[in-house]
Amino acid sequence: MDVRRRPGAAAADRPTKSRPAAAAAAAPAAAPGDLVLRPPNLRLVLAAMALFLAPFSYLAFVHYPLAADLRRSILICGAISLGGFFVVLRLIPVAARYLLRRGMFGKDINKKGLPMGEITVPESLGIVVGIVYLVIAILFQHFNFTADSIWLVEYNAALASVCFMILLGFIDDVLDIPWRVKLLLPTIAALPLLMAYAGGTSIIIPKPLATYVGVEVLELGWMYKLFMLLLAVFCTNSINIHAGLNGLEVGQTVVISAAVLIHNVMRIGSSKDLETQQAHAFSIYLVLPFLTTSLALLGFNWYPSSVFVGDTYTYFAGMTLAVVGILGHFSETLLLFFLPQVLNFLCSVPQLFHFVPCPRHRLPRFDTQTGLLTGTKDGNLVNIFLRLFGKCSEKSLCIRLLIFQALSCLFCFWLRYMLTGWYK
Repeated sequence: MDVRRRPGAAAADRPTKSRPAAAAAAAPAAAPGDLVLRPPNLRLVLAAMALFLAPFSYLAFVHYPLAADLRRSILICGAISLGGFFVVLRLIPVAARYLLRRGMFGKDINKKGLPMGEITVPESLGIVVGIVYLVIAILFQHFNFTADSIWLVEYNAALASVCFMILLGFIDDVLDIPWRVKLLLPTIAALPLLMAYAGGTSIIIPKPLATYVGVEVLELGWMYKLFMLLLAVFCTNSINIHAGLNGLEVGQTVVISAAVLIHNVMRIGSSKDLETQQAHAFSIYLVLPFLTTSLALLGFNWYPSSVFVGDTYTYFAGMTLAVVGILGHFSETLLLFFLPQVLNFLCSVPQLFHFVPCPRHRLPRFDTQTGLLTGTKDGNLVNIFLRLFGKCSEKSLCIRLLIFQALSCLFCFWLRYMLTGWYK
């Protein structure tokens, strides 16, 4: 977790980082070759890759009789995504040296008072993942889409929104934008998607409510696009404020991405509607490279972090997941996958909107004698978990929160199974 930010509600979980220009002036000039990062935690990454991709692979290639063309496209996307995984592993140390040279670094406040807390850690390494992801997604078009494909316009619009969000996130890391402006960033980045969206703008009314509403399908028109915009704003900012621990930002997005992959292939296998199958296949093509490149970043960002991801990654991750949910037509399910982020936001509302005092950092207290974190009275999941389950190390707390994230996704699958046929 990095040391960054001035007071502000939306950034209240993330400590303050030296401004890049000031840091560059204060720190001695560092040559690009001065920094040697710790090797990535490949054991963790490979275990996570096997854990998350094995169920998806089994469902896609064994359990469900998917069409041969779809399986071919998934294999091509998976192969390119795996290549992106190795590219990110190679590029992160290179980019880290140049970011450190330009003063883009932070210090870990959860290790303050220890020698590890005085180490300057390169910041904003989410830029590497974002660029590699875009290259993979653009190259995949050559193998899957024809020039007259009806999905190509929305696919490129999705990439434009993601690219816009990466740019704005990196600008935030460099300029340290006030938190109120942060709410506008996803709004601006979502414009290409909103303008190019040509899908349906109606919703299916839940069966128990259809009698009272009077219709089974309700046309929302412009209100549906407003919902898309609000979803993009929520996803980007909810990941940004559910932070503060080494590996938490990347870890939560990896878990959600894996759940999205599994959900997509289950919907393709169980649906007879061609448009539904195409929408979920479209979602797979966007989220699979995101998962593999994020896993590579997790190897460097896991405790103790040798790089920090910055707002570049959290904004990029939130926008990518929002785009996947919108174009895959499963926004409700996506919000269920985001259950911890929803709870974190609801608990944070009094401080985010200054109904109660909001301190500069809503972080746990670190005890240098024991090396454990103690929860404060601040209203976020990081502190709530510490108050409920007692003090623990930063690594253990992150693991607990990621287990909660995984259990929330499992709850979503169970809920969908229980409500199928009754709810919709």
